Formats: sequence, C-alpha cells, structure tokens
Amino acid sequence: MPAPRFAQPSEVPGLAARRVAADILDGVLGKRRTLDEQLEGPAAHPGLKTLADRDRALMRRLVATILRRLGTLDHVLARMLDRGVPTDAPRARSALLIGAAQILWMDVPDHAAVDLSVRLVQSDRRGAKYTGLVNAVLRRCAREGQPLVDEVAGQALDVPQWLMARWSAHYGEDAARAIAVAISHEPSLDITVKSDPAHWAGRLYGEMLPTGTVRTLLQGSVKMLPGFDDGQWWVQDAAAALPARLFGDLAGKAVADLCAAPGGKTAQLAQAGARVSAIDRSPARVARLRENLARLSLEAETSVADATEWRADAPGSFDGVLVDAPCASTGTIRRHPDVAWLKQEADIGALAAVQNRLLHKAAALLRPGGTLVYCTCSLEPEEGEQAIAKLLAEEPGMRRVPVAPDEVAGLAEFITPEGDVRTLPSHLPHADPRLAGVDGFYAARLTKSL
Repeated sequence: MPAPRFAQPSEVPGLAARRVAADILDGVLGKRRTLDEQLEGPAAHPGLKTLADRDRALMRRLVATILRRLGTLDHVLARMLDRGVPTDAPRARSALLIGAAQILWMDVPDHAAVDLSVRLVQSDRRGAKYTGLVNAVLRRCAREGQPLVDEVAGQALDVPQWLMARWSAHYGEDAARAIAVAISHEPSLDITVKSDPAHWAGRLYGEMLPTGTVRTLLQGSVKMLPGFDDGQWWVQDAAAALPARLFGDLAGKAVADLCAAPGGKTAQLAQAGARVSAIDRSPARVARLRENLARLSLEAETSVADATEWRADAPGSFDGVLVDAPCASTGTIRRHPDVAWLKQEADIGALAAVQNRLLHKAAALLRPGGTLVYCTCSLEPEEGEQAIAKLLAEEPGMRRVPVAPDEVAGLAEFITPEGDVRTLPSHLPHADPRLAGVDGFYAARLTKSL
C-alpha cells in the first residue's frame, strides 16, 4: 500500500497569500518599507507574480485590515499573552496578526484562519517553536476576542498617540475621534471621468458625488473595469480632484504642475484645455505619468527634475502653477494605512522646509495676475495653513483668493474661515461607511500682484 501523500505547505489553498502578507507586514513594521514599493514596481514582492487574482486580492485586504486595526489587534493579543508577543520570531507575530484579523473582521471561517496561521508559523525556522502558542491564542481569540474589541471601540487605538494628540489640538477631540473612525473603514474606489459622470456611475454600479466624482464599491483590478482601456476615466480620490478645479477656465493657458506624478491632477489640467508642463523628480513616476496620459489620450510636456531647481524656458510666464507638495500624507491613511505606522512627527518639520522652497519656486514661475494653487494630502497644519501663512509673510506680492462654497459643489464644510479648502476623512457621511469619507486634503489659492 503506498504511503499517504501529505500536501506541502505551498499546496495548501490560501497559504501562499498569507505568506506574502506576512512578508509585506514585516516589510512595513520591521523594515519601514512602504506598501506601494512592496506591491508595485521593481522592488515588489516576487511572490505576487505567482498569486492568482483572488489570492492577490485576499493578501491586500489582509495587510490593509491589519494595518488599519493594528492598535486594537495588539490590545487583544496582549490580553491573551502573559509574556507578550514573541520578539525573537517575527513570523510568529505576523501569524497571530493575520489569524486574529481574519477572525475578528474578515469573512473567513475561524477554523481556516487558525489552521493557516499555524501552518504559516510551522514553516518558519525561528517561529516553529511557537506553533502551539499561535494555535492556542487564536482559538481563544475566536471565543473571546470580540468583547475585547468592543471594550476599546471608542479609544482610537488604531491611530498612533502622537497623531491623535495633534488632531485633537488642531480640530478638537470630537473631530479627531471622527477622523479615527473614518479611516478605520476600507474605502471605496473613487474615479474622475472625462465626461458624463452620471452615465459612468451607472456603468460602474456606483453613485455620483456632489463634486462629480464617481464612487463605487467594485473590487478587483481596475484595468478590467469598463472604460479603463478606452481612457474614459482615472482613479482619484474625491478630495484630490478638487485643487485642479480652483484655477477656473484653463482653456489655452500655460500651467506648470510641480511634483506631478502619478498624474491625476495633470490629467485634469490637460482635460480642461491647459498647456501643461508636468515636472517630477522620479523617473519611474514620470514614466507612469506618461503611460497614464497616453491611455487617456491627453497631452502634457513632461520633465524629470527636482521642481525646486527646474529651469523653465520662460520663468515668470505661467498663467497657473499647481504645487502638489510632498508631505506626511496623514490625510491618506484610509487608503494607505501604512502611513500611520511609517511616519514620525519629526518628518513634518523637514517636509515643511521642502514645501516652502516649492512655494517660492511656484511664485517665481508665475506671471503677474497668475494663479497659484497649493495642496497637500496632509492633516497637519504645518503643511497647510501654516505653510501658506509663511509664504504670504515672505512674498508680499502674493495674496490669497478665497474659495467659495459653490466652487466645491456647495459643500461649505470644506471651506476654512480664511477661504481655503480643508477636507477631513469624516466628511461626506453615508449610511454605508464604505461609501463615506474623503481623503484629508488642504488647498489654498493665491494670486500674484500685477
């Protein structure tokens, strides 16, 4: 009688996706690598190529769920581990996080979540000795975990304390907690269309927001959705679509788009009829920008350069300059949950210096009477309101042009007392939290004196 054949770990359905998820989690939490660099481009995890589309989607959801709920997960696991999470075997912690996240928030049978996490830690040389621990803790999590989640539901554990302190100080404690709740939900897919958003909302089984953005809960590869290959739309958060609209009529006008990649705002400017010069320092990102423009059948002059050092053919002659400045990106945590755990408060000061240089460069590129729009996807005042206040103090020839509510679809809650745009993740409430919210964005419009 032939010996029984046992499946190898790689043959167990779903294990490969969880192994890649564990590696990527370790990349974020242990090696401080961004999700974007691990999921796309030349440095992407090699295991992604071997995953079926369904497993790739599962892996992404696993990683995102864990990063969105990391503080709560750590709380639950700490209550179940007398000596804390093992520190000498990163795969043991990953296995616990992956198993607990599935049990508490994902539609995965508890027995499958436990079994696959046990297999995951068994296959690791350093982690194998914790197989029994992982099994016992996750079985207990299935029995007792939900009450532990419920008891800390209002404590905003999933946002680093330094960020909650900043948001509470700037926006108030209630608003800070509302932001924390908003970024805990998996976001929708937001799309900017070339024309007829109502039509595309129907085609994509979504809805049209007051601003004209199409919002849908469709999942999977966007390349498979209707209209993608035809270049009828591009992915862009509803808040990110607002700054480019603040220029007004752009037909035939020369506009410089600084820090332009991956090109959503460049596409908006070109679609509005502007003659766009798009500048970004990353060759890879500029290549992606060009690919996006080609798919959309839109044109822009592109340059690979540090925007602060870029030499325009005719400085001081642009009708408009858009500065989408590099920032701490804390407004995008709902879409990029790794940001919460990769950024540090010290980053903000260094980035503010870069933003100031970009603003002065933009002012120099602008013709008298021209319009400068500055924006960041940050909730931090140093990168928004304070950056503009500093520029206005240093450049007496620049003045603010307040934004009116009707320029942002009548959404007066988006407008600050000074007339700038400030969106919060808790804005645009909806009965279905997956269809609610926007990225946290700041935008100001300035003009150069004649």
